[in-house]
Amino acid sequence: MVYEILDDSDMCAYYDIENMPGNSPKEAGLTTRFQYLDDESIRQKLITFSDGTSSKVILKVPDMHCSSCIWLLENLYKLNPGILASTVNFLKKEIAITFDNENLTLRGVVELLASIGYEPQINMDSLEQKISKDSDKDLYLKIGVAGFCFANIMLLSFPEYLSGGEEIEPQFRQFFGYLSIVLALPVFFYSSLNYFKSALNGWKQKMVNMDVPISLGIITLFIRSIYDIVSASGAGFMDSFTGLVFLLLIGKLFEKKTYDTLSFDRDYKSYFPVSVSRKTPEGDEIIPLEKLQLGDRIIIRNGELIPADSVMINGEAYIDYSFVTGEAVPVKKVSGEIIYAGGKQVGASIEIDVIKEVSQSYLTQLWNDQVFAKKQESKITTLANSISRYFTIAVVSIATIAAIYWLPTSVSQALNALTAVLIIACPCALALSTPFTLGNTLRIFGKNQFYLKRISVIEALAKATVIVFDKTGTLTRSTRSNVEFFPVENKYQLTEEDRSAIVSLARQSSHPLSQQIFASLRETPYQPVQDYQEFPGEGISANVNNRKIRMGSSAFIYHTNTEITEEHASVVHAELDGKIIGYFKIENLYRNNLPGILKHLASRFKLFLLTGDNDREKPVLQQLFDNKAILKFSQSPFDKLKFIRQLNEDNEKVLMIGDGLNDAGALKQSNVGISVSDDINTFSPASDAILDGEQFHRLPDFLEFSRLSLKIILVSFGISFLYNFIGLAYAVQGMLSPLIAAILMPVSSISVILFTTGATTFFAKKKGLWGTQPKKEDV
Repeated sequence: MVYEILDDSDMCAYYDIENMPGNSPKEAGLTTRFQYLDDESIRQKLITFSDGTSSKVILKVPDMHCSSCIWLLENLYKLNPGILASTVNFLKKEIAITFDNENLTLRGVVELLASIGYEPQINMDSLEQKISKDSDKDLYLKIGVAGFCFANIMLLSFPEYLSGGEEIEPQFRQFFGYLSIVLALPVFFYSSLNYFKSALNGWKQKMVNMDVPISLGIITLFIRSIYDIVSASGAGFMDSFTGLVFLLLIGKLFEKKTYDTLSFDRDYKSYFPVSVSRKTPEGDEIIPLEKLQLGDRIIIRNGELIPADSVMINGEAYIDYSFVTGEAVPVKKVSGEIIYAGGKQVGASIEIDVIKEVSQSYLTQLWNDQVFAKKQESKITTLANSISRYFTIAVVSIATIAAIYWLPTSVSQALNALTAVLIIACPCALALSTPFTLGNTLRIFGKNQFYLKRISVIEALAKATVIVFDKTGTLTRSTRSNVEFFPVENKYQLTEEDRSAIVSLARQSSHPLSQQIFASLRETPYQPVQDYQEFPGEGISANVNNRKIRMGSSAFIYHTNTEITEEHASVVHAELDGKIIGYFKIENLYRNNLPGILKHLASRFKLFLLTGDNDREKPVLQQLFDNKAILKFSQSPFDKLKFIRQLNEDNEKVLMIGDGLNDAGALKQSNVGISVSDDINTFSPASDAILDGEQFHRLPDFLEFSRLSLKIILVSFGISFLYNFIGLAYAVQGMLSPLIAAILMPVSSISVILFTTGATTFFAKKKGLWGTQPKKEDV
């Protein structure tokens, strides 16, 4: 049946990829087994996103097992045109499918998967979006089996460790030896199985991974022990073998728990809006995203992200789902319709009611989407992988040479040398250095409201040579300022109707200047707006109560470069019904200790300022920056992008720090882009990190700590090499027994883990990046 489906679609290359591709499908009851998926309530629980024309579902497919499976599952659109896209996460055994609602149903998607042998696992756990614990259970069982066998073999081997052990009757020694073999079998064939599978898969892909030398050590120790027991030439090392596997699995559990903790931190923080605007009877209030609850009514302004599945209440919603579907055409939503998390409002502000908790893992999936990923290869990771590959080849060569050297002298000595070298020389410590160091650094940064997309960003931060700053909302505080209105005609006074129109328009935008004007007129009643438009770097416009209002730069209002200058302040011009009524003087308040921060950074980095404002604040900024710093004013988003591209061509490693509003292109073009966020619900997929504005003063500490993390990795590499060099020196001489080697092997891995996590934690405490946060100070 599968062959006929693939043959009809001209997809028989599936059979050329692997020797044994796919699995046999369960044909019985295929047309009736999934009828329950037609139930709308069940469908809503499984669907993660829908914009009315297309839907997305993530399904667990436990039967995928090879490259043929991946190839077929990612080409589902060839089998059914209703499938728009399908992406496989092989490690999680999941497939994300986007399908056309008009041509295909969820039931049809599942039936298609089942018909080709990949029936998805759908149960109450998946309906409730719970995390499966099957992998944890399997690891615990393997640890239990290895621990039980290890303890009993140790009891049977106990006389061997005593001075009178040789006086035991031969028949008892032989009986205990065979009993140890029986107890060791489940450890070899069950507890060690994952290491063998991983090594074999690596060989199939022509890769030498970390599990290859581990598997060689396990197999060598097991076979050597069987030979000693069966030939009666010794007691064997079954206690060492089972103890080795037990300690390796304990180390894997420790590593997994650490990663689970890091993953939880990432999911919980979610790297997205630091806060959200919630509507209350007392007025609008800013709350942290994690405090958002079901039933809360929140305000979403132009360009802001929908943080949770919600129902549309007030306003005109045009939702851009390009972060989810790649389709940039906004979808219109009316009152009562569901708006899914991940959409971005385009137009005037809207009010929505939250109907589901913030879907952290879903938002994290958006944050890690390949659409927004930069093609940056980690040199540290590449170095570790390269070293591991050559390290394994070198170890096998050394073990072989040592065995050949000792063979003419003593077969036992040759076996000892071969076995000890293969067991003790393990690159596990090398492999664990990078993820544990950078993973702990990632967690430390998260504790300080500095959220990184991935651990490779730490390496990029450490190698930055240039820092480019935006001004408004980055060097200045977007939530604190002095705002004053100056009319064009001295006699002109703002009426209550004028104020209402201005505050209604300013309320729609998430730009820092708009928010400052809105905050200054917060007590003025606001009204619904129509035909809202926002022009990045220029201004905003809308109709309020049948009055046309525009606010923005002089070029936007006057259509000329003529500018009214105000010392130490920004200017926003206002136009009502085609008549320019005046301008708002917004006196910027710079961030805490900004001169000290810039002076510290100037000692190591080349500093640049790119701002869309004119040069009225140039004297102040020149005092803040070093004399060598280059300040550029009246820069459009395209100008910023072009400037950073030129720095890249000059082989500079650029760190761009902006507010994520008009700097998306520049943030993406830079080697590292940091979006600074204060109280607004901003989301910038182009950035590599989000920094809470209140932690801006810690920027030098974050950069220094990134460099320190790389040094810790290099030191741990040195420790690993030193350990292996000393161990190999004794092993090739036949002076190191397999027992001692088996003990030292996992000890080295644990010591590197303790060193990397301990060192990062120690220096974090030393720099004040650990523990409780300092109180936020006012300017």
